[in-house]
Amino acid sequence: MGACPYCRSVPLPSDTICYSCGRVLPKGDRQTYRLEQQFRKQKKNKETTYKMAAKPSQRGVVQTHTGRQKNILKRRKNRFRSIAMLGLVAFVMLSPQAQEAVFGEFGGVEEFLQSQLAPYHIYPNEATYTVSKISDVVANGNAWMTEAYLIPPVIQSTLPGVAQFSYVDDSVQHEPVVLQQTLQITVSIDGQAINVPIDGMPDRAYEDAIVTPNGHEIWWPEVGGERVFGTKLVKECPLAKCVMVKSNFADGGNLRVSFDVHVQSTSYSWWNDGRVDARVVGQDMGINAENSGTFADISQRGNGVRQQQFGTELWFDRGSADYAVNSQSDAVNDVADIVSSSLPEGYAENAYAFSRAAFDYMHAIISYDREAPTNPPRSGPQCLADSTGDCDEQTSAYFSILRTRNIPGWYVYGILGDPFFSTEGWEAHAWGYIQLPLSDSWCEERNIVPQTCFVEAQVDVVNNKWLLSTPTAYIDWIEKHDPSFELLNKYFKPASNDGDAGRGQPDFATLGTVEITGGTYKVKKYAEAF
Repeated sequence: MGACPYCRSVPLPSDTICYSCGRVLPKGDRQTYRLEQQFRKQKKNKETTYKMAAKPSQRGVVQTHTGRQKNILKRRKNRFRSIAMLGLVAFVMLSPQAQEAVFGEFGGVEEFLQSQLAPYHIYPNEATYTVSKISDVVANGNAWMTEAYLIPPVIQSTLPGVAQFSYVDDSVQHEPVVLQQTLQITVSIDGQAINVPIDGMPDRAYEDAIVTPNGHEIWWPEVGGERVFGTKLVKECPLAKCVMVKSNFADGGNLRVSFDVHVQSTSYSWWNDGRVDARVVGQDMGINAENSGTFADISQRGNGVRQQQFGTELWFDRGSADYAVNSQSDAVNDVADIVSSSLPEGYAENAYAFSRAAFDYMHAIISYDREAPTNPPRSGPQCLADSTGDCDEQTSAYFSILRTRNIPGWYVYGILGDPFFSTEGWEAHAWGYIQLPLSDSWCEERNIVPQTCFVEAQVDVVNNKWLLSTPTAYIDWIEKHDPSFELLNKYFKPASNDGDAGRGQPDFATLGTVEITGGTYKVKKYAEAF
């Protein structure tokens, strides 16, 4: 039984409204609630989301999925204007002090109204749950298959896992917050439940592999090894610590492998803004347009390592499919110029403002493609040209825009759940990390060493998560610098086989109960005003 997505109380199966908060409960499968595209209405698989008109037009004129223009302000006066008038009346009734506080928070009446009317997601502040990756292996005749199951890393608010800043004096260090940690790992296979060390240590070599009653083998070796099975060379844990499973078939058959991870996760924000719920930690030392550094500052932060690693113009060569990230593309540079021109005077070189404006542009222009091509997926430039893409395509497009200004961005891979942590809500997902510099003046006022004065934060364009980590996003692997792109390719191809053996796409499931603590909070979708 799921919880109410708004207040987290548990309704009865027959309830159509939540009797705790009074909200209408979502109908249908919860998969439609999971993604940002829940806010895009569909009818018979036809996209009906309104988009910005291709050419400048009068206020209220948008472009529908058919290409025609429509004034959405007409014939909607009663609903929208009534809500707006109610908001204005309530605002007028406030004291001058209260009005000043509202303006300080939102920047004006228009943004205040947007904040009240904007759609939103609900996220738990903290959650402990068990997610299972399920693979069904099928073989004909004499065959085998190996697969590497990644042991999830400990994720902290600073990727190196050290204090956020270094100081020139004895100022108190801001120690990192643990965002995701593994509590238990179990491999269920062939009627056995095998406990695996949460960090994969000490190593367990193939020679000491656990063998099931039907001859299947499980081990967790050191990273980067390789082994020959028959005539096949198999890479052992090429990305990070992992569990290797070798399915052996003498006369065909099938095998289910369940990789179960019990994980504890918490929310964290690198965004210092009043829009962030006070219960979400991290924002006090976060970034915004006022304390952001410039494009020129990026090379001075972290010795410029991230910029050298993930700020290049071309990234992830896919052969004939072009680079996934390509900031040389005319289409990308046209978009980058549009984003830059939307910024007010004084923000042209502001790294935060450009990154956020590009994020808002993606929301306004790019729709989510539920039937995106897979072989190969769209490149970043193609995603922008088509004005549509799935999670990894939109992330590539976003990185392409950022790299026109040398802002580093790199991939994050894992699985995304819905607010209910329901079994049907999980799916494979890709998003990103970006690095943004804090300003020299802000750093100097706090006696922070400039080289350490930056944030490295998660950005999920598809799901409206700006500089935000949530428990519903389980991280499997964070991209490492590798100009050969072998690691990226290995992530997408974790299996090797000999003979007629293979599996389809894995399924995911929630096992047992989910413990949610610290309440829930809303993340609203509307553009940031500068």
